[in-house]
Amino acid sequence: MAANQLAVVTGASTGIGLELARCCAQVGFNLVIAADETAIEGVAVDLRRFGGSVEPVETDLATIEGVDKLCAAIADRPIDALLANAGIGLGRAFLDQDFQRIRHVVDTNITGTLYLIHRAGNAMLRRNSGRILITGSIAGFMPGSFEAVYNASKAFLDSFSFALREELRDSGVTVTCLMPGATDTEFFRRADMMDTKVGTEQKDDAYEVAKAGFDAMLRGEADIVTGLKNKIQATVATITPNEMLAKQHRKLAEPGTAKS
Repeated sequence: MAANQLAVVTGASTGIGLELARCCAQVGFNLVIAADETAIEGVAVDLRRFGGSVEPVETDLATIEGVDKLCAAIADRPIDALLANAGIGLGRAFLDQDFQRIRHVVDTNITGTLYLIHRAGNAMLRRNSGRILITGSIAGFMPGSFEAVYNASKAFLDSFSFALREELRDSGVTVTCLMPGATDTEFFRRADMMDTKVGTEQKDDAYEVAKAGFDAMLRGEADIVTGLKNKIQATVATITPNEMLAKQHRKLAEPGTAKS
């Protein structure tokens, strides 16, 4: 099905992005994979065993220059699937956070993602063909006390994905939003949240989350919330006052809430 088709996966060095790239490779996509870590080179070596071409690009997708570097690596090749997954988190109270780290979350999760989708999406629209998968989160359904900027960034992406999908409704380009809950990746360690309840409790398997999102993208669905617990949580969040949701999130993400 995907023979000679090109998929671009961002944030592909670890976690959900790595597993999304694996899903692409398993069905025969050629790949361009990007991350801001040298580990992306090793990922490319591993994924080539599935038989397709895999080109790694080490670049900082929080910057315009970093996105331009990725686009230059793709050159004029048509992108059949863009899996916009690059993202980072940041725990602790907003006023205690270093503003440069706050800015990096916004630039990675929102600005860089939008710029890449704008460039790739225009090329898809000219061809009237393509699939876009955006990694949002059920975190976007609730005010994220002690994770405020991250949750707000995911609320932005969740909303944006549905709006873009509607704008492209009469074209051959589909947009799908993957909205997982807490997933077993490096996310919480990197976000400095290993002393929190959400950082230390059991999480969903990254490959299962990625496979659900990948399959939803291939089907052209609008969105997928992975896992029954997360589906229930997302549904409840739509009818719960935001003030109460913020209090509930505090119990998950406030430093010191990890079980001893």
